[in-house]
Amino acid sequence: MKKLISSIIIATLLLFTGCGSESSSVSTVKETYKDGDKVELKSVSGAKLTLLRKNGGFVLEDDENKVVLIDIFGTFCAPCQEEAPSLMDFQLQNGDGVMLIGLNFFEDVSDEYVVENFAAKYNAYYFITNSPKNKKLVETILQDIKYKETLQVPFKVVLKDGKYQNVTDIYGKNPDNKFYLGKVDLDIIQKDIDKLTAQ
Repeated sequence: MKKLISSIIIATLLLFTGCGSESSSVSTVKETYKDGDKVELKSVSGAKLTLLRKNGGFVLEDDENKVVLIDIFGTFCAPCQEEAPSLMDFQLQNGDGVMLIGLNFFEDVSDEYVVENFAAKYNAYYFITNSPKNKKLVETILQDIKYKETLQVPFKVVLKDGKYQNVTDIYGKNPDNKFYLGKVDLDIIQKDIDKLTAQ
């Protein structure tokens, strides 16, 4: 009975925070992208885009005015799976001003696996990349925002003009918060994005 209760508590904590890996920490120096670097990405469905390293962050090379929402996730992660359909709706509603990029992380699987076990299963047909470049991108993002904790997914950042934007801190009241951790209500993200696109 104690094991069952412990399992329920752990599952509940993961649901409300995120899925993680003890092996991923930014306490050591990691290889990161430098200003001017271009990162060519291919989605699991074959679409392509290029991120340009600029202003301490990233912009879309062909559309630098777009807000970029980067979602670091894993196909195995229950909160990531639950968010996927809402993220798809979000991308459809905000496609003119926002580019959503999903970075599959923490696992070594094929594009076909991601399509079959995540995109098709959870209606996640936004730009998802399953590239080996994701590791360096994630390490760059975490270093950029000075994130020192163990990474858990889902983990999102918002960039405008290559600069990381302050977003709502759902766990506290930090006005300089630069990330969303865990499953986040899309209304919160939409309000933050609306403020940026109105500027």
